[in-house]
Amino acid sequence: MSTKFQFRAGMRYAKRPEVYEIAHIVEHLAFGANAKYSSEQAFESDFTKNGAYHNAWTSDFSVCYESECADFEWERILSLQQIAITKPKFNDEELKSEKGNVKAELTGYMNDYCRLLWPRLQQIVGENVPDLQERLKTINNIELKDIREHYRRTHTANNLRFIIAGNLKHRKRDITRLLNNWELKPGKRFEIPLDNLHASTPVLIRRKDASNITFAFSWLVPRKLEPAEVYAMNCLNHILNGTMSSKIFGQARKNGLVYGMGSDLSNSWHNASWDFDGEVNAESADELFDLIHREIAKVLRGEIRDVDIEAAKTYATGRYQMGAQTVNQISDYYADGYFTNGTLENYDHMPTFIRNIDKETIVRLANEFIDSNLHALVAVSSVEKALINGLEAKLEF
Repeated sequence: MSTKFQFRAGMRYAKRPEVYEIAHIVEHLAFGANAKYSSEQAFESDFTKNGAYHNAWTSDFSVCYESECADFEWERILSLQQIAITKPKFNDEELKSEKGNVKAELTGYMNDYCRLLWPRLQQIVGENVPDLQERLKTINNIELKDIREHYRRTHTANNLRFIIAGNLKHRKRDITRLLNNWELKPGKRFEIPLDNLHASTPVLIRRKDASNITFAFSWLVPRKLEPAEVYAMNCLNHILNGTMSSKIFGQARKNGLVYGMGSDLSNSWHNASWDFDGEVNAESADELFDLIHREIAKVLRGEIRDVDIEAAKTYATGRYQMGAQTVNQISDYYADGYFTNGTLENYDHMPTFIRNIDKETIVRLANEFIDSNLHALVAVSSVEKALINGLEAKLEF
């Protein structure tokens, strides 16, 4: 059985900017001392004794607690999750340890250029988030009283969403009974903050030891896409960057321009973003961005071959059939749309969405992203800023 319990309790819901990283530390403390176990080690030992797994993660908006266990112990594991989530006992000793662990985690991210550039890109398009250096500075400000306040305010019944996947036959009543026994105050479902988005000039994060260019750029639209539109954009991303035969990544690899790059769609409550990222050597950067411009321009003009769309749909159908081999895969399918947007699309509906993808929708959406005038590029490198400015100019249509 796989379970996910999500609260809108992420970093954007910190009480004040000075304790921005508080949700991350609450997540780290999630499996520490509680009403039944005196320490994280005692809880971990009992939780995992039959092979069960648990984890938690934090984002701008979410704190999510996950587990996966053998079918025979689903009730025991669900009860242990109840204790951990609803009856934590935050203490100074574990807080001190986890502040150190979070600091080490974020410091490590400073050397991961992809981790470094995405928060900066969010910043420059108007999202109210700090960069990694600014996040690190907030850790020492967090006290035990802040942890307890954030938990009480955010971990409430109405702010909770959950996904349980597994053999549920004849068990739904028992699961409902167990969940109804969770001692959480009613509270409220927090709203997703609305940011004032805008375009930005390119940004270079200079690193003397960065011998190549790690880049990310996005186009945004100020609305949430419908499920059918998400599938259409996923199809386009596959055509452009999905495999070694794709129009951008495939050609770039064939021509020796780039080892890895990709594109993706992010669909949130108030907006959607069409995101590209990768790494390229400075001497190959112009040629790569010329290729990116050329292939996107073809899409904008409707120059997409029917055979490429059908190949992408066939690929998606195969991934669909492969995508429900474990309960965790099924759970992951529902998580993003349900937790982020409140949308719930049955897994069995996916073949219909794939079958209905058409060129007109793809072209319309690509033009909508480009015409929105909400865009930004960030790069991490030791090159001169003029080179990055020149690359950004190649993304103008």
